[in-house]
Amino acid sequence: MATIFSKIVAGEIPSYKVAENDAFYAFLDINPLAKGHTLVIPKREVDYFFDLTDEEIAAMQVFAKKVACAIKTAFPCIKVGQAVLGLEVPHAHIHLVPMQSERDMLFTNPKLKLTSEEFVEIAQKISSYLPTE
Repeated sequence: MATIFSKIVAGEIPSYKVAENDAFYAFLDINPLAKGHTLVIPKREVDYFFDLTDEEIAAMQVFAKKVACAIKTAFPCIKVGQAVLGLEVPHAHIHLVPMQSERDMLFTNPKLKLTSEEFVEIAQKISSYLPTE
């Protein structure tokens, strides 16, 4: 059975896309810790991040780096934090969260409630700072 993230990649479930290439997809977390909180996933369905091949992990990190740089420009912050948890959805993913302090990475923090229009605006703002390839 396909995961919710595989259904997002397939276009069966809508998402607020930030970036995409042939192997990876980045989209806004719908329960964000901060404006700009983005998920990066491999298009290939793999549950555990460390079950990805070494090449996939390396390529995913390079893809995530480009997205993180765009997030930092779109939403000025001290750093963009990265977390790999993997318990909530059985599909490997990286959380990228703009941070002003380490407390901003606490997943027990209250989540932002954003409108569809705000999500669209955030995704477009981040996308606008991605390098063109």
